[in-house]
Amino acid sequence: MTVVCCAKSSFGASNRDDAEFKAPLQPFTFDRPDETRRAIRVAYYSPRPIPHAEPAYSADDNDDTEEPESTLTGPTVPGSRAILRNGVAYAPANAPNRVKAAIWAVNSIRHKPYHWGGGHRSFYDSGYDCSGAVSFALHNAGLLDQPLPSSDLLRYGEYGRGRWITIYSRNGHTFAIIAGLRLDTTDLGHGGDVGPRWYTEGRSTWGFHARHPAGL
Repeated sequence: MTVVCCAKSSFGASNRDDAEFKAPLQPFTFDRPDETRRAIRVAYYSPRPIPHAEPAYSADDNDDTEEPESTLTGPTVPGSRAILRNGVAYAPANAPNRVKAAIWAVNSIRHKPYHWGGGHRSFYDSGYDCSGAVSFALHNAGLLDQPLPSSDLLRYGEYGRGRWITIYSRNGHTFAIIAGLRLDTTDLGHGGDVGPRWYTEGRSTWGFHARHPAGL
């Protein structure tokens, strides 16, 4: 089967799990000319080894529709910024239910190891690669029906940074910023791919394309 490998990097600082951090909300820049924001619906005409799916959240969805309740529960903090305590992300109370569900779901896999291609045959796996981890978060937010590799996340949702969720993708690696925390499989401080983890530190977005779910 075809799998996607996450590129290793040596930039950034290490994640410290033994203290509380407040992360700035979407602290990154993305230097590209302004474009018309529009949802891209991806069609596939031939079989692919890795299953693909369109975003479950459409730009045509009515923003006034009541947001679905999630069966997931977890810790929260007041305000609009997630914080990290001992490796566990606390969802901001002001965040939409979808965002909270994504954060709490990722908490459940934060000890999983890095597996090349992990999370692509199924959302629930013994380990995850970069796009598998991001797909897992989007799925639990009700925003994705099947896992996507990095190359397809380049076309997911809408162009640019989102208010609550931003996906940064390039061929070979994907990470996400959710309510100010970075979801990444690469430990920039110590090097190497360690699996899905939360980080308060940012990383360079040079060469990445920013996408976000419509409405978030």
